Amino acid sequence: MTDQRNDMGRAAADAAQQATDRLRASGQHMMESGQTISTKILDQVEANTQEAFSAMRAAAQAKDLSQVMQIQSDFLRSQGQRSMEQAREIGQLIMQFGRAAVAPGSGNDSNG
Repeated sequence: MTDQRNDMGRAAADAAQQATDRLRASGQHMMESGQTISTKILDQVEANTQEAFSAMRAAAQAKDLSQVMQIQSDFLRSQGQRSMEQAREIGQLIMQFGRAAVAPGSGNDSNG
């Protein structure tokens, strides 16, 4: 009877340790995923800023108001396309990390 209790105690301790290890790995994965997404967003903000300054430079060198309006129109159109693409990229990263987090026996090996 004592051996049975000891075995049950060891099994419970092992299960608790496994749960702790899984929780720790999940937390690490969430932190890495957050860092990857944050870096991607910063890259996108940088690209958007560069495009905005490029458009402002072009507008400053425009010869007339119609050229300024065309530059602005082109910028707004490309910014809209860029925003949709950037949102899609972030959405894909979030889905990828989410799938990796819930996958049974996941090694959390996705890096983005």
